[in-house]
Amino acid sequence: MDEASQTGAPEDGPPSPNLETLPMHSTDLLTLLAADGTIHYESPAIEALYGFDQDALIGEQVADYIHPDDRERVLNAFQTLRGATDHRVETVEYRHRIADGEYLWVESVASSTPTPDGQYVINSRDISTRKARDHRFRALAEEYRTLLSTVDDGLFFVDVDAAGAEYAFQFSRVNDAFEEITGITAEEIRGRSPTAVFGADLGAEMAANYRECVEERASLQYQEAVPVDTGARYWQTSLTPVVTGGAVSEIIGVTRNITDQVVRERQLRSQKEQLDAFAGVVAHDIRNPLGVAQGRLDLLADDHDSEHLPPISRALDRIDDLVSETLTLARQGQVVAEPTPVDLDAVVSTCWETVSTADADLDCNTGLTIMGDRNRLQHIFENLFRNAVEHGGSDVTVRVDRDAPDALSVENTGPPIPEADRETVFEPGHSTTRDGTGFGLAIVKRIAEAHGWEVAITDGTDGGTRFVFSDVDLREEA
Repeated sequence: MDEASQTGAPEDGPPSPNLETLPMHSTDLLTLLAADGTIHYESPAIEALYGFDQDALIGEQVADYIHPDDRERVLNAFQTLRGATDHRVETVEYRHRIADGEYLWVESVASSTPTPDGQYVINSRDISTRKARDHRFRALAEEYRTLLSTVDDGLFFVDVDAAGAEYAFQFSRVNDAFEEITGITAEEIRGRSPTAVFGADLGAEMAANYRECVEERASLQYQEAVPVDTGARYWQTSLTPVVTGGAVSEIIGVTRNITDQVVRERQLRSQKEQLDAFAGVVAHDIRNPLGVAQGRLDLLADDHDSEHLPPISRALDRIDDLVSETLTLARQGQVVAEPTPVDLDAVVSTCWETVSTADADLDCNTGLTIMGDRNRLQHIFENLFRNAVEHGGSDVTVRVDRDAPDALSVENTGPPIPEADRETVFEPGHSTTRDGTGFGLAIVKRIAEAHGWEVAITDGTDGGTRFVFSDVDLREEA
């Protein structure tokens, strides 16, 4: 070598590397390439990086070891270096074939300044770990973008600044669903505080919830009233803190429009209050004068014998029955929140003894426990037994049995209910007998629904009527 080659300092341009010392002190792979891409030298690091012996690739074309999909891009970068008139450095990432035939992601850095003998120094390092990490990050980012664009609930992100005495909160971004359900765009909310977006009062309430989430470092769920231009007002919101470096740096919020649900709940609550008030009127304001009328009628019957008195007595009795049935319908149809185990055979037997059944027969030996409200279950069976005797006669047979794993049937041998009437018989006031109140089967249906059951009427096994209750929690007795 001449003096310039020995010192690594050509006459023009930046100094060239000292090729005798760099390979010994570098963990990266150093390669010398001729202008036509022929490999003239590989440093010892090739064995650890690619698995080849140090001299295995000498005289080979570097292009033959570059992945076909990356080859043109890498060669173009190399040609750019060769044609440069000024000093420049090119960095390129690509896949290089290794000894076992697989490909390894590497990053190569080369200078446009050749060595004095016209060769180019390429510095290469393994970036497969970084590439794999980047791939995971890109996949996560894609999942994140997909989540933001497809989830129906509104997502919002709040930056947390705890540098001062008080926490400061600023919205950073929202998803498309948030914009749709609130009518507030990302541009309108980004970089602004809750009070700036929603006003002093609402903003202060939001900030208080955000502060609790940060201080507790735990998820927080709550309902809030935030009226927006879309007409939505009530929201179910969840907050989750993001901890970075030991401190909460961000809050991720999920909010769902529950305006319709809240309105329905308030309407139901109002209806229940009205129903309770109505039941109170029936129980007190009607029954009291009814009791007075019945007492006076008894006194009048002691002093006078008139053909008009029995019809009056029957009318008052019917009013009393209607009042009782109305109260049952109003009070027993509320949801059974805490069902308890009830011996099915025992409650059926008790109800059978309570009802005037004449010569009718009962067939019930299920050995089952039913989950429900015992008092309201009695109303179901008493009304069904009474209905069976009234329509089927004094010698009717009633059978209570399991119809399916989650279904119960009450069947009688009386006349069947026509298929066209099987829905209307459950309507309040529907009766086919002169003295009936028409509330019996309505009460049965209402109490069944309060338990979360479905009730339907089918033909009985022996041609009678079969009431089937489904979605019932039935259990074998221990």
